[in-house]
Amino acid sequence: MQVTEAVEITGHLMDSGVLARILDDVLDYGGDYTVDRIDLGKAHEDESHAVIVVGADSPDQLSRILMRLQVHGVNQVDPGEATTRPAPADGVFPEDFYSTTNLETVVRLDGQWVPVEQPEMDCGLLVGSGRVRTVPVSDVKAGDSIVCGAAGVRVVLPAREHKKVEGEFEFMSSTVSSEKPQALLVRQIANRMREVKNDGGRILWVAGPAVVHTGAATPMVALVEAGWVDVLFSGNALATHDIESAIFGTSLGIDLSAGVGVAHGHEHHIRAINAIRAAGSIKEAVDGGVLNGGVMHAMVTAGKPFVLVGSVRDDGPLPDVYTDVIEGQRAMRAQLPGVGFAIMVATMLHSIATGNILPASVPLIAVDINPATVTKLADRGSAQAVGIVTDIGLFLEQLALELVPAYVRK
Repeated sequence: MQVTEAVEITGHLMDSGVLARILDDVLDYGGDYTVDRIDLGKAHEDESHAVIVVGADSPDQLSRILMRLQVHGVNQVDPGEATTRPAPADGVFPEDFYSTTNLETVVRLDGQWVPVEQPEMDCGLLVGSGRVRTVPVSDVKAGDSIVCGAAGVRVVLPAREHKKVEGEFEFMSSTVSSEKPQALLVRQIANRMREVKNDGGRILWVAGPAVVHTGAATPMVALVEAGWVDVLFSGNALATHDIESAIFGTSLGIDLSAGVGVAHGHEHHIRAINAIRAAGSIKEAVDGGVLNGGVMHAMVTAGKPFVLVGSVRDDGPLPDVYTDVIEGQRAMRAQLPGVGFAIMVATMLHSIATGNILPASVPLIAVDINPATVTKLADRGSAQAVGIVTDIGLFLEQLALELVPAYVRK
């Protein structure tokens, strides 16, 4: 006998295509559905509301479907109370644990809706002392109280922006943009950054080594020095080639001023790493006069935190690089409080890693010459990702000109 549950969603269901995706997901997970009621908004800015009865062959299957639908902002009409069970061992969730989205989430405990701290996708929900927070499976401890099943959990979709004036450009109007006027996009990003800073928020940057290879380190330094970079996530490569550039004037052995290879240039990156390792750390290299320029120098001088997480292909690595990726993830999560805007430039893997831990409420801009970067972000669940397909050297030059009055194009 089939088990059923009534669910509902409010939002821009038709123009966003979300209703079709919801119904497809029900079928893909082996369930069935009946659209019980749908109230369509009449004007472009009006929201619609739908009630759908979802059916499945077993309570467990139905619970999995309901959890899947919550990535779209779907909630049970009568969510009931949350169920919790103890984690059976360190690093292991109960089998029927609730798998989180990155949406704003609340959990019903003893008749009260408790907000989830730091929403993050693909985690569990840890309950303790009247609070609920996300916990990655690597950090759960035996006996921790973990929310199980879909009951008693609701999610909230971020508000969608709309044009307020006829002809006004809509910032969040598409996922990937390669043809819209870049100067206008950059101006709107700059305006959003000003709003975040005025509200006391932090701006997170995620950057790859192409920042150095394309000659964009100079405007990046200007942005750091002017206070537009509050925290930086990256890997060994960006820091290494930035330091190589500052010490030797090359990146991957290429003279950045002349664009040609130099004698023994292939050694420069490992010699740069060695110099920092001899100093002890990037900060100690700055303090000791070994490192006198570049992005990493600017971050240290400005007193801004950075998190470098490495990979198996890294040379060295630099002493500041987290080689244990779990420790690296924890260090990244520790820097997220207060972040109100994220900019990701020329790095697919670190962008996806950061998107995985960011709440959906944090606006996310991905800038890359490869449109697949932002597409992968969206596919992984970072639905708030907006992409600009362009050369990051040009992008950072334009952004510095918008935000740093003293900056002069190099």
